[in-house]
Amino acid sequence: MKKQLITFTLAALLPFAAFAGYGDKKDYSKDDKKMAKADIVDTAVAAGDFNTLVAAVEAAGLVETLKGEGPFTVFAPTDEAFAALPAGTVDTLLLPENRNQLISILTYHVVPGKVKSKDVEAGEVPTVNGQTATVEVEDGSVMIEGAKVTKTDIYCSNGVIHVIDAVILPE
Repeated sequence: MKKQLITFTLAALLPFAAFAGYGDKKDYSKDDKKMAKADIVDTAVAAGDFNTLVAAVEAAGLVETLKGEGPFTVFAPTDEAFAALPAGTVDTLLLPENRNQLISILTYHVVPGKVKSKDVEAGEVPTVNGQTATVEVEDGSVMIEGAKVTKTDIYCSNGVIHVIDAVILPE
């Protein structure tokens, strides 16, 4: 009975282990491999703040890509960011007939390679959808296409996540 309780407790806590450094300001660059237990998708699921993003990634058929080798840098909008879109926008984007538009939007949030916060510079950055996004850095605050980066350097086995407060849209 005691062994079952310990096993259950460890199983219940395991999803949160991948997110141990969430929002932490410490520079984990030397500990990337130790911190990066889960891939981008599993890390987003474990966080609990990215349910809409994960649903969109699933609807777009991008789960396997974001679970792939990478590395990727994802500027991840929270559920709150998706909720700020005009009413019905998310539901419309999740429809099968809008899959290409959804893929374009989601891949606009992804930069190839692993870009840590200490390496971010102002300027144009290429996104996976083929367009560039504008990054602004001012007084220690980072914005991408007008969305504020609110948490940085959430390390994953195949990249890094930076949390943003808005959904960014390609042209």
